[in-house]
Amino acid sequence: MPRGEIDEAWIEEAVRRYRRIESLQAEFDQAVTTVEVTVRSPDGLVEVVVTAAGQITDVRFLRTLQNRQPRDVAGSVRAAVAAAADAAQWAREKLHNETFTAYRPLTGA
Repeated sequence: MPRGEIDEAWIEEAVRRYRRIESLQAEFDQAVTTVEVTVRSPDGLVEVVVTAAGQITDVRFLRTLQNRQPRDVAGSVRAAVAAAADAAQWAREKLHNETFTAYRPLTGA
């Protein structure tokens, strides 16, 4: 193609791919708010449910809190929340890879 001419087929493909990426991004944005991951503190006292977006949706105490020191309970909660943050990041990355796996960059041929 001579320099300065417009490759309409390439432009049409670019527009089609852009729309597909927008659609995939919308799917991804929805998925990160609905996919949940459950983690526990290392001592098994606290369970936290978190979305891939990082929102904690539930916190459960799996054993009795009687005879436990407040600082120990607080440490279990902190550990579970830290694990939840890591799990949310992992879930986001997994969703992103699954959502955009078929996407290939458009190259000018």
